[in-house]
Amino acid sequence: MIASNIQTRDTFGRQLRDLRLSVVDACNLRCSYCMPPDRAYHFVKHDRLLSPTEIETLVGLFADLGVCKLRITGGEPLLRRELEEIVTRVAKIDGIREIALTTNGLLLKQHATALATAGVQRVTVSLDTIDPEGYAAMSGVGAHVAHVLEGIEAARAAGLAPIKINTVVQRGVNEDGILDLVDFARETGSVLRFIEYMDVGNLNGWRMADVVPSLELLARIQARYPLTPLDPTYHGEVASRYRYEDGRGEIGFISSVTEPFCRTCNRARISAVGTLYTCLFSCTGLDLLSLIRSGAGTAELRERIQAVWHARDDRYSEERTMLAVNQAPREKVEMYTIGG
Repeated sequence: MIASNIQTRDTFGRQLRDLRLSVVDACNLRCSYCMPPDRAYHFVKHDRLLSPTEIETLVGLFADLGVCKLRITGGEPLLRRELEEIVTRVAKIDGIREIALTTNGLLLKQHATALATAGVQRVTVSLDTIDPEGYAAMSGVGAHVAHVLEGIEAARAAGLAPIKINTVVQRGVNEDGILDLVDFARETGSVLRFIEYMDVGNLNGWRMADVVPSLELLARIQARYPLTPLDPTYHGEVASRYRYEDGRGEIGFISSVTEPFCRTCNRARISAVGTLYTCLFSCTGLDLLSLIRSGAGTAELRERIQAVWHARDDRYSEERTMLAVNQAPREKVEMYTIGG
């Protein structure tokens, strides 16, 4: 029944390994790089979301095809009412060795212990600044960063450490606060990841001028805390990792814009409505939900998933500059529907 991992490779030889699963498209923030606050959003009704049983079926199929790492995303996944049931189900699937969850952290204090009990092993918190005024502005809804910090502490107490913190850096927006985030991460034992601002979706008005290159951030941090590069822990790791020479943990940089890593990308993504995408910048995907609800069996579903991955030739980040020069911007799936 279990398909060979050797068969689950795309046109560049990239083996399917990681699955990012969105469980809801709704979010309680309106961060400008994902969901600009000046727009109206119409989130899908609950019956259009993948059910816990449907999620269990799909994750099982992906595990058969070689996936061993599952990341649960949104929207904001803590808004999904059956989240603990979903985690409990997928945690029992053979082959899934790691379950992580990405959250904005606002509701994490209330859910951390239950998530750990259900089977989540790691959480990543999206946090772009620890300045209260700056956070309120960047959140788009006047949210309080103190709630996020309480969530991080609750997750640590629940055994979900080390906590990862993802920070998207935008020129002229939050770049002045990066060293404060570095200090916070070092003090709390968190693993900080700086992410270059990307042109995900169609709404954020992305410009190359707004990108702060990772090398620039690295130089600023190195000036305060000497760093030593670390080797990747696995093939396809997207972050360039460094350890602090004083022994206070590590830091990483995800440089999709200035140093694309498309050629080693082994991630598939399933949206909240069950569409399979093979790239964060995809235009179209395979509607798995309709296939399931029309009665497709596991053999057919597995065959369709394999066919999509076999044909995969995505390398958008490598092509970005050429596309920007020679073509009109293309319509891409919105990030809040498939996670980061």
